[in-house]
Amino acid sequence: MKAIQLTAPSLCAFRHTELPEPTAGRGEVLVRLRAAALNFVDVAIATGHFPAASFPMIPGTDGAGEVAALGEGVNGLAVGDRVIPHFMPNWQGGAITPGAVAAMRGINLPGSLAEYVVVPAASLVALPAHLDFIQGATLPIAATTAWNAVRSAAVRPGSVVLLLGTGGVSLFALQFAKASGATVILASSSDDKLERARLLGADHLINYRATPDWHEQVLSLTDGRGADLVVETVGGATLGRSLQAAAVGGTVFTVGFVTGTLASVDLMPIIVKALRVLGNNTGSVADLAEAARAMAAHRLVPVIDRVFGLDEVGLAYAELNGGGRHFGKLAIRL
Repeated sequence: MKAIQLTAPSLCAFRHTELPEPTAGRGEVLVRLRAAALNFVDVAIATGHFPAASFPMIPGTDGAGEVAALGEGVNGLAVGDRVIPHFMPNWQGGAITPGAVAAMRGINLPGSLAEYVVVPAASLVALPAHLDFIQGATLPIAATTAWNAVRSAAVRPGSVVLLLGTGGVSLFALQFAKASGATVILASSSDDKLERARLLGADHLINYRATPDWHEQVLSLTDGRGADLVVETVGGATLGRSLQAAAVGGTVFTVGFVTGTLASVDLMPIIVKALRVLGNNTGSVADLAEAARAMAAHRLVPVIDRVFGLDEVGLAYAELNGGGRHFGKLAIRL
């Protein structure tokens, strides 16, 4: 089968290769992959900033395709079914455990930049009927993370949600929050992106370059209340302001480290406002299935900035590594 291998932690180390087609064993499914989508973790792996990776490897954490063959003992699936393999196939549901997240596609398991992959049947989620393969490939990490963020704060009509930036997680969270009846405040450094976010339903927009103390603007927009949910997708550079922008009893859902993992934090907002600061490592297969069902129920369509060809993998990674240029997800057609 045709595949892309990453031979070293470098954006110049992608290699087209031919590998033996894998065979599904008991309880497994052979998936013919049709599309992949990139996440920041993919760039972290390819630039040597994610320690669990070993080389050479087939990269690509997220993907979608169709069932090509069933291993012994697999029921409930048929050849031709359109499916999404979960990023962490051993995490079926329930609370996170070390064992559940030890195996990760595109890191220490074969990823999505190949014609075929073998995965446990229990790790597959049905691709919503209204989405194509490229759209479906964007769901495993970003949509699952956004879905868990919205659920963590029990977002409902009357809730206020603050989103930072216009990457995949933020835009999925925007869609889920609006479907739940919430008011959404979105901050970005680009007026063009802010206008595009408005068209997706964002209620209030903040240019954080023009308004460096954007947390004060959040408080002003909410009559001093703040946001019930802050989806913190940026990292150390913004965490302090996110805490200040949160409402009493609110949730700061931390998922990003684009600006680094170290932060100097004032504990007073956490203590005085009784905030919940939650870390998140994507979610389980069950969480992905819920996110996919929510997408289907509300006919939500992922926002995709650009689709690359398989011969443009290095370019796709470089685009994501460029930081802040894209709006939504970057995908790769296989």
